[in-house]
Amino acid sequence: MGLLDEMAGKFMGQGTDATSNESSGLASGVMELLSNHPGGLSGLVQSFHANGVGDIVNSWISNGSNLPISADQIQSVLGSEQVQQLAGKLGISPDVASSKLAEILPGLVDKLTPDGKVAEGGSLLQQGLAFLGQKAS
Repeated sequence: MGLLDEMAGKFMGQGTDATSNESSGLASGVMELLSNHPGGLSGLVQSFHANGVGDIVNSWISNGSNLPISADQIQSVLGSEQVQQLAGKLGISPDVASSKLAEILPGLVDKLTPDGKVAEGGSLLQQGLAFLGQKAS
């Protein structure tokens, strides 16, 4: 099991059935998307602000409740190319991928920003390792 799979499994709290394998694959795909996004998590946050949904992503980072996001908003922030790449890896349609991203991204960003802020100077990998260490104890 790779690091992204392990992070996804810990985030999703998954077992080993088929549904959890699909969810783990989705979470792994999202982690890969975040890792490959220009600027990592910070770059993704900037993309949300640039596309007029900064208040939504800020709610995921803050210590309060996470605001929901629509599949259409995900599509406008990430762009159709990134959504299509994720969909292709998972064997699902881009519309389903956008919907699944809208479900999982708020919680994942929330878990990657436990102190209510995006870590500066650290990579997503380092954030993930810190998350794993925190969950293991």
